[in-house]
Amino acid sequence: MNHSNFDVTTLYRNGILVLLLVSVALIVHNLFGQNGYLALRRQQKELQTLQLKIRQLQQENEHLDKENQALRSNPAALERLAREQMHLAKPGEKIYTLPERATTNPPASTQKKNPDVP
Repeated sequence: MNHSNFDVTTLYRNGILVLLLVSVALIVHNLFGQNGYLALRRQQKELQTLQLKIRQLQQENEHLDKENQALRSNPAALERLAREQMHLAKPGEKIYTLPERATTNPPASTQKKNPDVP
């Protein structure tokens, strides 16, 4: 009788251990698997990023459509664009082009070379 009692308790313990291991495996799979929780969160973040990019592109498209319509219907807008981008001028006008602004850091040759000053 003692021998059969040992088998039942061992079987019971092994059954609980197997159920525990299966439960842990399912939880790990649900968290880290291909379609798990972390993958879902990553896909949701990517979806939000793509939706934001779509909205930005739609706004840019609307702006370009308005600019296109203005260039087709408004001669002043066409003239402004020609003056700004192609540097065109009316007869008798002069165009002055200023050099680009220098960077915020002065060139190395104009910097002081005093070792006492950091």
